[in-house]
Amino acid sequence: MRPVTNTNNRNYLLSNLHKANELIMKRLNALFLTLICAGAAYAQDPLVQTNYTADPAPMVDRDTIFLYTSHDEDDATGFKMHNWMLYTSTDMVNWTDNGHVANLGSFSWFKRDNGAWAIQVVRRGDKYYLYAPLHGNGIGVLVSDSPYGPFHDPLGHPLVWQREHWNDIDPTVFIDNDGQAYMYWGNPELYMVKLNEDMISYSGQIYQFPKIKDYQEGPWFWRRGDNYYLAFASTCCPEGIGYAMSKKPMGPWDYKGHVMDHTERTRGNHPGIIDYKGKSYVFGQNSDLLKIETNTYMERRSISAAQMHYRENGEIMEVPYWKENTLLQIEPLNPYRRIEAETIGWGYGLKTKRMGDVELCTAGNHRDMLVTKIDDGDALTVKGVDFGYKHTNITFTANAVVRQPVTIEIHLDSAKGPIVGRLNMKPTAGKFRDQTCKVTGPTGVHNLTFVFRTPHADPMDWDWWSMK
Repeated sequence: MRPVTNTNNRNYLLSNLHKANELIMKRLNALFLTLICAGAAYAQDPLVQTNYTADPAPMVDRDTIFLYTSHDEDDATGFKMHNWMLYTSTDMVNWTDNGHVANLGSFSWFKRDNGAWAIQVVRRGDKYYLYAPLHGNGIGVLVSDSPYGPFHDPLGHPLVWQREHWNDIDPTVFIDNDGQAYMYWGNPELYMVKLNEDMISYSGQIYQFPKIKDYQEGPWFWRRGDNYYLAFASTCCPEGIGYAMSKKPMGPWDYKGHVMDHTERTRGNHPGIIDYKGKSYVFGQNSDLLKIETNTYMERRSISAAQMHYRENGEIMEVPYWKENTLLQIEPLNPYRRIEAETIGWGYGLKTKRMGDVELCTAGNHRDMLVTKIDDGDALTVKGVDFGYKHTNITFTANAVVRQPVTIEIHLDSAKGPIVGRLNMKPTAGKFRDQTCKVTGPTGVHNLTFVFRTPHADPMDWDWWSMK
């Protein structure tokens, strides 16, 4: 055996020490991410703060959650809802605003300008189908080649319309393992049809189920193993989220209790339930964002989510009210790539808007959104950002149209945390321009908060940022 020299021995020890340090840092990194997510007071607050959102309809497509929502207008007192919106995430806590995917005008035969209520989007093959209630005119369907849209009306008339009443609202669609698709809907009664393979027609008669205890509206239908589930907004008011189980998609349904109990803290609710990356989640709605501004109830709702657990017998463990849950981040965010500015963990007070005047996106591309309505002291937080441990000289780049000077302070952990960079944004003469600054000091995983300093109102429209 060849003897090891002192130099070789030193190199061997240094190499092993380096590997050990990397392993320790990786483990600390994972632990730190967990601590950050668990300790964030707003982790269980509404997922979107730049708009009022309601009627969550989450869909998992490949590695991404597509969260379709209805949209309460900022000045709504009663139901004032004109369009449907889309938010996407891969970590459950940072959500990217993709703007409006459809509106009431997408149905040329529907003549009202209000009533964009609860939808659901499902994928079959290479098409995406959006099912929407058109109150008083049944349920319509739109189709797209992309989950981002644009969606178009393939029928020119309702898919389902029971003209004798106005109960045709809140559709939920599920495709079973054998390929049969079902659509459930209704308030106060629960209806069902079997959809054909084309997803835009149905066979047989409309079936009305016997009354399920505590059922009000907003059904959500899914399967887990051999059990079929139906969650719903429970009897008003206040509303919780109830659920029933069956061994067959057409029932009979056995009422099991609450996913979330009735509570005076929210007047209405509406479930959406998915499995994602090995965990189950329930989405619903509340007035928690509105309560930051007023205690007067108005129809300005917001969507929250919580992890959900099943018992061994398939029943669902009751979930506490949203604010009593901690929503953990699934994976850290990589900042060393283009990050859309409208990817937000918390951004109360800010708004988003579409770039340009194009109402709908082109096929295969989501629309490019901007962060706007920035005022002095506003802050935008991105949660669980992984800076790594090898970057000592980081360049931060922001792309924006700047109308008036504004400084972006880059803070770690919170708006009061340490400042690791300042970007003094200069006017860009109406053009989108990259502007850069150096960022020093960040390692590991931190929440990243951008604090805006400016004496001017609405000084810029921010498109994206990156680090390298």
